[in-house]
Amino acid sequence: MSLPENLSYTKEHEWARREDDGTIIVGITAHAVEQLGDITAVTLPDVDDEVDAGERFGDIDSVKAVSDLYAPIAGKVVRVNESLEDEPEQINDDPYGKGWMVAITPSDADAFGALMSAADYAKLIAEG
Repeated sequence: MSLPENLSYTKEHEWARREDDGTIIVGITAHAVEQLGDITAVTLPDVDDEVDAGERFGDIDSVKAVSDLYAPIAGKVVRVNESLEDEPEQINDDPYGKGWMVAITPSDADAFGALMSAADYAKLIAEG
């Protein structure tokens, strides 16, 4: 499985991408999608909700399980991918693109540097 090098990762299998304006875009990894199977629904926070790093911010339902979603970074939700409400399968089809979930304005921009690189995340999933 090839991992986008321009993303950062968490041990909970979320990815994060810093945009030019400092906003952090968040989704789940292809590895997580593979483990979950077909995604049937996703519950996301509301715009303006505050999230804490490592804390639950939503749920993802699949044919196999309901799993928690964890925020990779603390901050305020500024956008939510509303298209996932009607088309959650976008997460299966394009987890690193159309399957993005939320955009967060971080409360501490430096915290982004604490996330895992693609190489470190690849080691984590290889170790099982």
